[in-house]
Amino acid sequence: VIGDLAGFASGIVRRGMNFVQVPTSLLAQVDSSVGGKTGINSPRGKNLVGVFHQPRLVLADTQVLDTLPIREFRAGYAELAKYGLIDRPAFFAWLEQNWRDVFGGGPARVEAIAEACRAKADVVARDEFETGDRALLNLGHTFGHALEAATQYDGSRLVHGEGVAIGMALAHRFSARLNLASPDDAERVEAHLSAVGLPWRMADIPGELPDAEALLSFITQDKKVSRGALTFILTRGIGQSFIAKDVPPSEVLSFLKMSHPAALKTSHPERSKRSRSG
Repeated sequence: VIGDLAGFASGIVRRGMNFVQVPTSLLAQVDSSVGGKTGINSPRGKNLVGVFHQPRLVLADTQVLDTLPIREFRAGYAELAKYGLIDRPAFFAWLEQNWRDVFGGGPARVEAIAEACRAKADVVARDEFETGDRALLNLGHTFGHALEAATQYDGSRLVHGEGVAIGMALAHRFSARLNLASPDDAERVEAHLSAVGLPWRMADIPGELPDAEALLSFITQDKKVSRGALTFILTRGIGQSFIAKDVPPSEVLSFLKMSHPAALKTSHPERSKRSRSG
């Protein structure tokens, strides 16, 4: 939040002032501080007011993460996993094996953060203003941003990284529903997110959620919608994400209805009960 707000302010004062990012959360170190995206939320959606404004320097001290609350560390980890799921399947497999060391502060933590920064920098260098490949960095964000807006950005219910985690799981499950990827890939993503303690389905969000139609309305307000067409980052497998344009709203609505906690309670009461107890 501080990095986005400071970056946005420096981007509009005198038509752009120099600034330095000093990210102190894992999410900021691997994602929001790199690439020059700055913005603030609107009641209509996430980050709808902002500018592209590159920092002169990003100074990420990994030792400050030792003081980060575990929930916030997990939230940042979702963005780490995202880079593996976009186009680095070997990195995702490495995280599956080494996530405990990443959380524990061992050498794997620095290695994972460095790899994430390399991954994002590579994409930003190719497409600074998100006219093409940079949209891949939004894996999980279309669903996630809608859920954040639906919870009115209430951090006690859902923080950004948790929304991304649920969004990535939904993106993989939606891809399987569209016969683009195997359900096994979705299960693998869900299993890893669950193992590290992240939420991975809408039912994991405390409190009531708006219905599927309302969630779809939040999606249609997302900044990745162009001329009314829904754009999602979908996948053909682990590390095989791609930009899908003109996704039929009817398919999204049907998927939201089947994924909604209300539907799970009626169709799988025992499964829903287990999820809450776990």
